[in-house]
Amino acid sequence: MNHRLFVLVLLPVLPTGAFAADSPGHKIFDKWCAPCHAPGPGHPGTQALDTLYHGTKPGALEQRNDLTAPFIRTIVRQGVYSMPFFRKTEIDDADLASLVAYLTRSATTP
Repeated sequence: MNHRLFVLVLLPVLPTGAFAADSPGHKIFDKWCAPCHAPGPGHPGTQALDTLYHGTKPGALEQRNDLTAPFIRTIVRQGVYSMPFFRKTEIDDADLASLVAYLTRSATTP
């Protein structure tokens, strides 16, 4: 059996996030966002959003499916409440685009 054909046949059945951990957006998220917005205790952004949403939405950003590209770009560049804004010298436009692609990968709304 041709092994390349075998691999190509299996690719469609892999979960859509199978390669997400290697994506540039995931790396940006881990560096800049995860300290506050990763799942679990000890992440103040996640805890604040859990309190705000009262279980109607996940507080952990990676578990959300309603984040839009314009919203993410605005929050990253302008900040909100106690979240600081990020300068282009910290998260440049290309990295922001990768982060947006990563966080909207499972979005159900445009």
